[in-house]
Amino acid sequence: MGSGETSPTMVTPHQKILANVPADMHSAVFLDTPFGFQENADDLSARISDFFKNSVGRDIQLVTMRSDTQSEATVARAISAIKQAKWLFAGPGSPTYALSTWQNTGLAEHVGDVLTRGSAVFASAAALTLGSYTVPVYEIYKVGQNPFWLSGLNILEKYTGLKAAVIPHFDNTEGANHDTRFCYLGETRLALLEQLLPADTFILGIDEHTGVSFDIDEKTATVFGRGVLTLRKGDNSRTFKSGSVITWDEIAAAVAVPRSTTTASNNESSIAMVSALLDSGKVPEAVSALLELDTPERDQSLRREIHAVVLQIGELAATPKVDLDQIISPFVEMLLQLRQSARSEGRWADADLIRDSLLTQNIAIKDSSDTTNWELLN
Repeated sequence: MGSGETSPTMVTPHQKILANVPADMHSAVFLDTPFGFQENADDLSARISDFFKNSVGRDIQLVTMRSDTQSEATVARAISAIKQAKWLFAGPGSPTYALSTWQNTGLAEHVGDVLTRGSAVFASAAALTLGSYTVPVYEIYKVGQNPFWLSGLNILEKYTGLKAAVIPHFDNTEGANHDTRFCYLGETRLALLEQLLPADTFILGIDEHTGVSFDIDEKTATVFGRGVLTLRKGDNSRTFKSGSVITWDEIAAAVAVPRSTTTASNNESSIAMVSALLDSGKVPEAVSALLELDTPERDQSLRREIHAVVLQIGELAATPKVDLDQIISPFVEMLLQLRQSARSEGRWADADLIRDSLLTQNIAIKDSSDTTNWELLN
């Protein structure tokens, strides 16, 4: 659901989903993790429980997991409840907070398993976690960090085969004088994020007060609510109004990437990811991503892009503000791995480029018969 999960619009969809779920308290549960950090978490939990009891006509069990510092007993109770559940609900809050808490407590591996027994309803912030990648909305929109992705729960791909980044609040207009569509990102930031996605991953946008139901048995997706479902891949964007029923094959076809451009798009996305990591100060992660691109089969254009990134890393190494032990040492050691890979494959120009670019930044490489060392020159 894109939003409005406890609004009158969603009462009927909730009732239809819960119609096939046993009436006992253990079968229908909801997780409070996404808003667990908020001071009004108790009030929000009570409101959600009251909505389902009084509007939907169903009692649901609260599963509390408000931080990754909860006791082992609390974690065990939460996992036990989820393993018995045939219907699971999670909603508003922070997708980043939910992801980290679920991953650090071990709940992440159990959340998707509910679909083997019944249904899961993820709305607003929780919906963001379902795809291959997750937008850290608060960090980008509120804190002002450069656009980046987090790895999502990947439940959507596991059960449908569709590699997507789910974005709720797709038609948001709260900004009035600035663009807050696409879950408060706006067009500019969404376009930047799209460049960082692999070529086989698309945007699945859900309008506010709108939802899409994936039927695992029928392999279909049904749109419901007030707005539309948007499938977006680069310049290609298709919308499906409420009531539309689409097969998973039709979704895949709608966002398919032409075979001839797949490799180039992957290269561009990977290079963009490396640059974005560098811009965010995540140098070791950037070099790790760069190492994954280091293959003998790469074309000349990709080779030039990699060289440019290597130079960028070399410049960072000479920045006086960085800490020698925490920043310089890890990424220089990884660059030496990259250089050793180039030398072992006879790509001497690549190996020399790494050595020379680091030398211009006062980092000298010294080769011996069996080892390679480096030092920061004065």
